[in-house]
Amino acid sequence: MRMMKLALVTLAALLFASASASAITVKKRTEGPGLPPEIWKIVGDFCAIKTWHPVVADCVETKEGDVTYRTLTLKDGGKIKEKLTGTEDLGYTYEIVESPLPVKNYKSKLWLEVDDEPDRSVIYWQSDFDANGASDDEAKAKITGILADGVKGIKKQAITAHDAKEAAAGKAPEGDKDDDDDK
Repeated sequence: MRMMKLALVTLAALLFASASASAITVKKRTEGPGLPPEIWKIVGDFCAIKTWHPVVADCVETKEGDVTYRTLTLKDGGKIKEKLTGTEDLGYTYEIVESPLPVKNYKSKLWLEVDDEPDRSVIYWQSDFDANGASDDEAKAKITGILADGVKGIKKQAITAHDAKEAAAGKAPEGDKDDDDDK
């Protein structure tokens, strides 16, 4: 009997370890003009995603007690409910509560850092999740596309704000001279 309990505990530990080890991670980054605090003023509000993500038509922020949620309405009519789980000066973390996406256990972080070049920022978006109703490759491809479109949208907002700042200072806007590939 003791041997049976030991075998069951060992099996449970192996299953738990293998389940948590199967999480998929997607991380996208790009660089854009402007310092992180300047860009964060434009894109950092939890519902600002509707201004920079091309598939988000609307965002409604709600509170349930001390917990903040956002409900995204996608341009195709789909809805995603997300829970804000943490904030930093230049970033936030959240998890998906309800979604038509082929994922579960979805946790994500969006943040900005100073680039090694002057007056530039690095934009990061990372998600960890498990596939749900699709293969790992299909789920990863879907989330990779969403994150890539998002960091490109933030970069576009950063370029617009930087060009406006340059124009206000009497300089000719140069757009984003950096030809980096979004990674």
